[in-house]
Amino acid sequence: MAALFCGTSAQAQGGPGYSTGLGMRFEFGDGNLYGFSAKHFFSQQMAGEATLLFGTGLNAALGAELQYHVPIPSATGLSWYAGGGVQALFAKYDAGTFVGLRPIGGLDYKVANAPVNLSFDWRPTFWLNQGGGSDIGRFGLALRFTL
Repeated sequence: MAALFCGTSAQAQGGPGYSTGLGMRFEFGDGNLYGFSAKHFFSQQMAGEATLLFGTGLNAALGAELQYHVPIPSATGLSWYAGGGVQALFAKYDAGTFVGLRPIGGLDYKVANAPVNLSFDWRPTFWLNQGGGSDIGRFGLALRFTL
């Protein structure tokens, strides 16, 4: 987690308008998850996000991903991004731990003149254990305070 807050500030280089965002993430699809999100830009275009989520039937879900951001020139503060990462779900009732790979794609918006960031993304998960399978219809929404 400490690695997320070290590195080059993207804001100082004219990047997305913020270097670090801390806040809430909501995921919906086959079951809803909610919890904490920490996002940090290592350069103008490369960011990392770590999540700690909770939901029905779960003790916790931990996730980490890398994201490549591309600004949309005609929309100040808006960028699209793509990337990927891993997620581990720690299920209740001795159901075990699920580990999955997660490609992502979405939009990231930094509100002008306010320390607020919003992102919306598609985040399917391909499970590597517990019988495999996938969860294609997952989406996420994050609201963060920016530093």
